[in-house]
Amino acid sequence: MFVFKIFSRLMVLWVILAGVIGYFYPPALTIFKPYKDWFFMFTMAGIGVVLSIEDFIPIVKRPYWVLLGTMAQFIIMPLLGFLLAKGLQLPPNLAIGVILVGSTPGAMASNVISYMAGADVAYSIALTSTSTLLSPVLTPLCTYIFGSVYISVPFWDMFMSIIKMVILPLMIGFGIRYLLKERINRIVDIFPAISSLCIAFICGLVVALNADTFKEVSLLIFSAVVLHNFLGLVLGYGAGVLYRFDEKRRRTLSIEVGMQNAGLGTILALNHFSAESALPNALFATWCIITASVLAELWQWKNRKSQQINNES
Repeated sequence: MFVFKIFSRLMVLWVILAGVIGYFYPPALTIFKPYKDWFFMFTMAGIGVVLSIEDFIPIVKRPYWVLLGTMAQFIIMPLLGFLLAKGLQLPPNLAIGVILVGSTPGAMASNVISYMAGADVAYSIALTSTSTLLSPVLTPLCTYIFGSVYISVPFWDMFMSIIKMVILPLMIGFGIRYLLKERINRIVDIFPAISSLCIAFICGLVVALNADTFKEVSLLIFSAVVLHNFLGLVLGYGAGVLYRFDEKRRRTLSIEVGMQNAGLGTILALNHFSAESALPNALFATWCIITASVLAELWQWKNRKSQQINNES
């Protein structure tokens, strides 16, 4: 199963490769467009298999911490998306895409990044799980509040889409793990690998659908994505300081706020808005993993440096 672990860790590489294929030869991916919802549903079912009942214990033990973190997630990022859309004077289709990025729940990949950063992994899983379970209401609500300035936002259609593509597959994944119990541990590493492949396909599909217009809007979108991610990481850490969290929990909140389930945003954009509005989400899905991974390495280096100083003294 070591091969599947390596495959999952290289998700950024697969996303970039899919984007290159989508840009230079769009038909290779566009023929699978009718199945895009199924690809994402497989992703969420795979995540459901990986999670266990024990992962939700921190929610019960420390609901106050989880509430504070979830509030930061769904206040900072949607508001940032709106302010960036206004500040960069984005056209409506791109503006709703950036707002949608900010309105999605935390990315499941943040749990791995939190581990790499020496952060609080249990808290990370609790935050990601809570924001995901609340996403059927909060994602369309935040998109409606900030996005209605630009275009009509179909709240109930988005609500039902998230139930179908996120909550139901998660429940199926939980059910599979419950039925198979310890036997699932033999093959559990396969599911994150499948999820990584599905997300790569979805991001590549967006590039393929926008291949003709990508050059015209790429700099504008990339600026919005970089700023959104950077400010999310900074303000997430700042929220941890405001909440008087310890260093490990501040790092966790920074990662949780700065990383979004942009794969979900991509599918919602394709289904309810336009292919162009999916572009910020596809780029964010790749970029946030790169920056968070670099940040995790820096924090790990800081940990090693502190440990070395303590050992010498």
